[in-house]
Amino acid sequence: MKVHVRLIGAALLAFSAAALAAGGGGGSSGGANDDPVVVAAKAAIEKKDWAGAQAQLKQALAAKPNNADYHNLYAYSMRKGPNPDMDLVFKHYNEALRINPKHTGAHEYIGEAYLQVGDLAKAKEHLAALNKICFFGCEEYSDLKKDIAEYEASHKQ
Repeated sequence: MKVHVRLIGAALLAFSAAALAAGGGGGSSGGANDDPVVVAAKAAIEKKDWAGAQAQLKQALAAKPNNADYHNLYAYSMRKGPNPDMDLVFKHYNEALRINPKHTGAHEYIGEAYLQVGDLAKAKEHLAALNKICFFGCEEYSDLKKDIAEYEASHKQ
């Protein structure tokens, strides 16, 4: 009986740790849903106002350069906008992951960026990272897995 209780306790602890590592909703690094910069940037992104989101996030990064969510959303808004500078996009996704290696949103989005430039192997690396971070699964893992499957299907010879 004691062994079963310990196993259940260990499983619950692992689940809690995985949930915290995932960073809460939206692949953020935690608390981002209350951050007015993130809220405003996401509103601009929802309207596909890429330049507006970039301007807000660039200003926010000048004040808080160690904010993984700002780097992640800045890279996302550049990647989705017209004529993205992919070197700069990767720089900001990598900075988000340097600050928070378990940032699920950054792993998903950098995986998508790698698909955008045709680097399937690197996209799969980030899928594997999400698989480890999201012990019981997460939306970011499912989305990137779907994107990779679609990429592979469209690039079969």
